[in-house]
Amino acid sequence: MRVMLRATLDTAKANEVLGSGKMQDLMAEMMEHIKPEAAYFGPAGGRRTCFLVFDMQESADLPPIGEPFFSQLDAEVEIFPVMNAEDLRTGLSRLH
Repeated sequence: MRVMLRATLDTAKANEVLGSGKMQDLMAEMMEHIKPEAAYFGPAGGRRTCFLVFDMQESADLPPIGEPFFSQLDAEVEIFPVMNAEDLRTGLSRLH
């Protein structure tokens, strides 16, 4: 199922990781593990935020996907189902 992960990073912890020079490697590791079809980074609500869209095969994938954000960046993490335009067309065609 296509899902979006929104990880809102704790500012103090992200500053610490940035200062240590480990942010680039940490993000590269997470991208390699998650393999998102799209990844966006920017401020949301005044905090560093990641938006990743990817295919989650099963709910058991949730801990290994979310845990690095929790444990290494003290992030607030949300994962929710999303559709692209083609998925929406397919879903709407099933209403009748």
